Order: sequence, then structure tokens, then C-alpha cells
Amino acid sequence: MATVPIDLTVNGRGRSLQVAPHHTLLDVLRDDLALTGAKECCLVGECGACTVIVDGRTVDSCLMLAVEADGALVTTIEGLAAGGRLTPIQEAFLDEGGVQCGFCIPGQVISAHALLEANPHPTRAEIEEGMAGNLCRCGCYQQIIEAILATVEAAHP
Repeated sequence: MATVPIDLTVNGRGRSLQVAPHHTLLDVLRDDLALTGAKECCLVGECGACTVIVDGRTVDSCLMLAVEADGALVTTIEGLAAGGRLTPIQEAFLDEGGVQCGFCIPGQVISAHALLEANPHPTRAEIEEGMAGNLCRCGCYQQIIEAILATVEAAHP
């Protein structure tokens, strides 16, 4: 099978890869780069478990072909914590009990991070709207919203 060369920056590190034209960004992240934080779940963009940030916007990596990410800056959950320290939003998810089984959490945290980057002072309604693309099987929506609100409050008391 023919492959296509792509160059992208993942979590601050330049990567050059040969990918099958039909492989998704999720396939490349999980299978080629061993970054398994983005979860493979619905494969139709309904659940948000595979959410990553591409060039500053959240995307369902199961819906984006890897070749579409050529030249892009990609941030996965593995790229948020620096120097072994969790980010404030990651800490808040733990503190507020928004982790439960943990399956959806990477996508939830990435979406929350992107939301706070775009809007550092969101209202509860804006948080609910901003997180609408991420489903939680355990029903931790209230704790997730509280984690985001706690992060906002801690950053801007």
C-alpha cells in the first residue's frame, strides 16, 4: 500500500511520518506514536473521547485524516503536563472527582483546556456549551463543570 509523507508537531516535538492515506489522526497518534491518551471509541465524532487540539482548535481525531494534519501543531493529553506537574485543569478534575472510570477524561481535559484558552472566564452556560461534544459514560458532568469553574476561580480569585 502506498504511503504519504507528513510532517507535524506533536506536543512540541517535530515528527516526520509515512502514513496510509486512509489513516486517521487518531490511528497515527495511537499506533505510530504510541500516544494512547486519545481514546478510540465511537469513530464517528459523537463522543469526544479522541479529542485533541490541532492548530489551536479541538478536533475529533477519529474524523481527521492524518494527511490533513500535515504541517499542523497537535496537542494531546500527554502534552499538557510539563516537568511531571499536572496543569491546573488536570488538578481540578482530580480535586472535584471528575475522573470516575477515566476513559473520557483525556478528551474532557483537552476540551476544557482549549475552552479556557479561548475564554479564561466562561460562565456555567458557556462551559456547558463548550463541553457539549464530550460524553461521559459515568455521568460526571456536574463534577467536570465544577472542575472547570474551580480552575477559573483559582486563576482569577
